[in-house]
Amino acid sequence: MALSTLPRKENDGSRMRFSVAIEQPFSPAKEQEIMLETKNLRVFYGEKMAIRDVSLTFPKNHVTALIGPSGCGKSTYLRSLNRMNDEVPGCRIEGDILYKGEQLNRPGTDVFEIRKQIGMVFQRPNPFAKSIFENVAFGPKHHGARKALLEGIVEESLKKAALWDEVKDRLHTSALALSGGQQQRLCIARALAMNPDVLLLDEPASALDPVSTGKVEELIAELKKEYTVAIVTHNMQQAARISDTTAFFYMGELIEAGPTSQMFTNPQKKQTEAYLSGHFG
Repeated sequence: MALSTLPRKENDGSRMRFSVAIEQPFSPAKEQEIMLETKNLRVFYGEKMAIRDVSLTFPKNHVTALIGPSGCGKSTYLRSLNRMNDEVPGCRIEGDILYKGEQLNRPGTDVFEIRKQIGMVFQRPNPFAKSIFENVAFGPKHHGARKALLEGIVEESLKKAALWDEVKDRLHTSALALSGGQQQRLCIARALAMNPDVLLLDEPASALDPVSTGKVEELIAELKKEYTVAIVTHNMQQAARISDTTAFFYMGELIEAGPTSQMFTNPQKKQTEAYLSGHFG
């Protein structure tokens, strides 16, 4: 089936116990529908391998947190999921990226169609220098949505992003006048306006104050009812609060992945235990 025809629509720092290592890669229970998956994924920047043979599944309506120290490959891996790394000169990807079983990493694949169905929100809010309305309507309008439908799309997307009540009376004012937290939720609404199945969030709360961070976390909990979410985070408490599955990366490799409750109380790998308990070095 061609891609274009697919349907759219707290750790206290103490030492932890660890048991017999589980076989990698982690795969969720068979009855869970897998929305997105990588198999032996490798990402190169020139001759340097940044991601090494990562196999990981993303179940439908789950939040998967990608954790690990800075420079370990989390964001590189996340950006590979919707071929965003294609924009980086000298970058190449080997291995399989499967969306609903459809291979995304092959010549001729429409990357714009991929990014409609696998949306991304970046670390720092990046609203366009346009009105709130035009920010959310930008994608649908670019892809041919009729003008008569845009108001409904904008309203629905802002409601899903828990922003509608705060901006409904100033839709035609500049998005740049919003607070940082509001701008980030606007960027989430902009992604939702394309009606994706998957949302990729690259440290979406790292530049926000605690109150705005809490709102984003509450929003993610609501969004997983309708979307599959993958999030990169350096905040271990945040990962524990919001995710169903946690994947620990180090030096471009997936060290361990499993249910978040297990990862934070009974990790299977000594490296994971050391990182989560703050004894990693």
